[in-house]
Amino acid sequence: MAVDVKGIGEKVAQESELIARIRTEIHTVIVGQEVLIDRLFLAMLCNNHVLIEGVPGLAKTLTVTTLAKMLQASFQRIQFTPDLLPADVIGTPIYNPKTGLFTTKKGPVFANIVLADEINRAPAKVQSALLEAMQERHVTIGDSTYQLDDPFLVLATQNPIEQEGTYPLPEAQVDRFMLKLKVTYPSKIEELDILRRMAKSNPATGVEALIAPEDVRRLRGVVDEIFMDEKIEKYIVDLVEASRDPAAYSLDIGPLIRYGASPRATIFLAMAAKANAFIEGRGYVTPQDVKTIAMDVLRHRIVITYEAEAEEMTSEDIVDKILQTVDVP
Repeated sequence: MAVDVKGIGEKVAQESELIARIRTEIHTVIVGQEVLIDRLFLAMLCNNHVLIEGVPGLAKTLTVTTLAKMLQASFQRIQFTPDLLPADVIGTPIYNPKTGLFTTKKGPVFANIVLADEINRAPAKVQSALLEAMQERHVTIGDSTYQLDDPFLVLATQNPIEQEGTYPLPEAQVDRFMLKLKVTYPSKIEELDILRRMAKSNPATGVEALIAPEDVRRLRGVVDEIFMDEKIEKYIVDLVEASRDPAAYSLDIGPLIRYGASPRATIFLAMAAKANAFIEGRGYVTPQDVKTIAMDVLRHRIVITYEAEAEEMTSEDIVDKILQTVDVP
């Protein structure tokens, strides 16, 4: 079956003006953080969740709230704490003594964009409640199951330096985040711009609402149509397989890897590569699209051994070696 790459490219070109406007508008509030902004938009196009790691004060929360304002979407922020309960997230049945009936009070998870702030501060029961929402896109309250809104994105933040009072996220939950982003400090020039723009008692944080949920669903359809050659598909599979069987790709990192990436990594690499091609204004995927997003998709899916830790190797070092070694089509 022939693929109309030219027709797909024309569809992408029609939407490119909207993407440019979104970037321009978000930068009226956010200075720098180009990768963070692009990856959040990419996750929105793929209808998936993002884990954001960075020290306090890097505009993680501000970026998420700005994105929600631009999306004309419902937004809820949940501050995760050690005493948080599942009912505080998903809701709970409330007894009405006048009628003798229970009514359901829905929790903050019933929103298009949910900011789970400092997600690793909540205990396992809360994580499992959120896990059902992230994976199944519905929650169970009492005997009833409720569908969540579409789009539904969980954008979670965690602080990498302060570990007191935190709970490690279960591997099953970490794997359900499409991307794990590491937010770094701004450059000297960007920080000067931040100072001039934000060092006020009431800095401007308003943005114009440019895109509605139905627009997101339309754009998703365009992303799904983007052409991916069979060679690119095999390249994606090779990257994931190299994390499980590195010796087959002449990599000597086997003793450093405890577990390789799951099949979910293969799916997310393909989806994210298509979305990246869309953001770049192309109707087809190139190997560079895969390499651009590979680190964010794979860094939290490769579990390293104690030997790797002893050698001060990280999962990111493993991903780098894989990207450098696996043949590019």
